[in-house]
Amino acid sequence: MSVAYAKDEVAVTAGPSSREDSPTMQEKEDTMSSSISAKYHGTEADRRDMITLGKKQVLRRNFKFITMLGFGSTVICSWEVVLPVFTFVLTDGGTADLFWGFIVIALGMMLVYASIAEMASMCPTAGGQYHWVSEFAPPKYQKGLSYITGWLCATGWQVFLASVAFMVAGIIQGLIALNNPNYGFEAWHATLLTIALMVFAIIFNTVLAVRLPLVEGCVLILHIAGFFAVFIPMWVLAPRANPADVLLTFSNNGGWPSLGLSAMIGLTTPITALIGYDCSVHMSEELQDASLTMPRAIMWTVGPNAAFGFLMAVTLIFTLGNIDDILATTTGQPFIQVFYNGTRSLVATNFMVAIVIVSPGWNIPLRAVLTSLVITSLLSCINLGSSVALNAINSLGGVSILGSYFITIACLTWRRLYGAPLPPRRWSLGRFGLPINIAALCFIAPLFFFEFWPLAQPVTPSNMNWSSTMFGGVMIVAGLYYVAFGRHVYTGPVVDTKRDL
Repeated sequence: MSVAYAKDEVAVTAGPSSREDSPTMQEKEDTMSSSISAKYHGTEADRRDMITLGKKQVLRRNFKFITMLGFGSTVICSWEVVLPVFTFVLTDGGTADLFWGFIVIALGMMLVYASIAEMASMCPTAGGQYHWVSEFAPPKYQKGLSYITGWLCATGWQVFLASVAFMVAGIIQGLIALNNPNYGFEAWHATLLTIALMVFAIIFNTVLAVRLPLVEGCVLILHIAGFFAVFIPMWVLAPRANPADVLLTFSNNGGWPSLGLSAMIGLTTPITALIGYDCSVHMSEELQDASLTMPRAIMWTVGPNAAFGFLMAVTLIFTLGNIDDILATTTGQPFIQVFYNGTRSLVATNFMVAIVIVSPGWNIPLRAVLTSLVITSLLSCINLGSSVALNAINSLGGVSILGSYFITIACLTWRRLYGAPLPPRRWSLGRFGLPINIAALCFIAPLFFFEFWPLAQPVTPSNMNWSSTMFGGVMIVAGLYYVAFGRHVYTGPVVDTKRDL
């Protein structure tokens, strides 16, 4: 007996001799081929996007929404990063600045990342900012602005890589000092540890590169579970401060002329925890259904991780204790002293700090990794001459990435106001796009300015924020190189783009 379903054009036959209800060998091969095609070439939308952008698919699209969520979360490490840069806001702004400043920065950065997410849907390419500028900027300035944006992104991410390695090196030194009171801090110790950590990252990326999506999923679990492994013991075991003192007291240990100026400089802490979520964009060509999945992954990464970072900041300020004692800790890491004061246990403190140290790294080509090793090694040498090297490295990365955000969103704003219609996108800000873009620009501008400031005065060569000098040097080199050579050979991605608008 058979029943025909005309709608689906499928005949289903019942009977012992019939095998039409089982997949044929050809169907199995087609299914397997489709699966392999999705892994290596993505969806039909991915293929159309690559053709439109004038690109050839050369990377495997083995990332999906969850693994991309893990990638963004573990690269930025919002709540983990709050801990080592906590000392900045203790110097400028105080506990109230961290609480209220984190809220303001989180809301403002959501506007920035919403703008970036929409552009990622229009042009889902690993080029990210430099590609978007090339396509959206006024034609007269497309090539130059795209070129400088590429320099800003490259500088920012190379410096952030050094910053993370330097942070972890400092935390390891802090753990050594906690467990060995006779340990003597030496600047060269941190430099060598930073280089060693980068060598480990190279080994990690070359050996486990193929398994990176699986690793990202596992580390996402550690990222979330680790948060609660720190959050719960501190609220249960540590004494808590008076809410009025914590939430309403601004401090100015940096010695600036006003609390307002000190508070703006102290925003370095929440900015560092929430900047860099464009990292996911640069994996667009390894993500399936990127034009829809990427913007969703960006926004879902930013929101929960901002909440984690905020909750960790609140935990710190309520369990802090005496600020002067914390800043004077022999570990060199105030958050380690806060952990120890709260738990009164070396074992618990070592375990909680070890969670912060674990990091997965990036999946990047070997030559790029080796280049990163050299750059990180050179940047880590700043520590030999400056006691605030971490602030300088953080600031250079911050201003570079913020600069790339500003130029990119400014070009998108210009395109909305005066240029051709925007490309089609599957994730759109709709009629709120222009207001969100303008608000994001107004938000970025003052942050960019205050990232260059030193933490305290009087300013001396040892506590100077050398990011201003480094940033200026990078821009001068980029400008000279462009005039002498780059403008003759660089055209920008827009020349390969094929759009019917």
